[in-house]
Amino acid sequence: MDQAMRMMEMHSKDMSMMDMEMDMSMMQECIEACSACEQTCTMCAGSMMGGDDMMACSAMCMNCADMSNTMMRMMLRPNGMKREPMMSMLQAMMVMCMACADECMKHADMSDDCRMCAEVCRQCADSCKKMLDSMGPMS
Repeated sequence: MDQAMRMMEMHSKDMSMMDMEMDMSMMQECIEACSACEQTCTMCAGSMMGGDDMMACSAMCMNCADMSNTMMRMMLRPNGMKREPMMSMLQAMMVMCMACADECMKHADMSDDCRMCAEVCRQCADSCKKMLDSMGPMS
């Protein structure tokens, strides 16, 4: 078990999300998906050269990398978790990942980086969706 997960489990009792328990293994999966998304998007953005259409894709990847990092760091702060902001952030992350995946797929036939980035972004969106679904409906 990795150290961050062990620390999160130690602090899970301190989580301030009222009337719900967090699935720690699902949260760990989501953190790992966000980390992979951040890394892949950063590498994809850095590999792009070309015209204006590639600049838009590069910017989308950089934005997705930044959001992935923020989402991951938010989940690593169990004492500061609140249900509604966490759910809203997960929803925003899903939208950002899918937008980035769609943009990268426009270039997937020319770039393996874009193809792989789109795949990892979709996996991250799926993981965020699972995490969001596990939290129940937003009030």
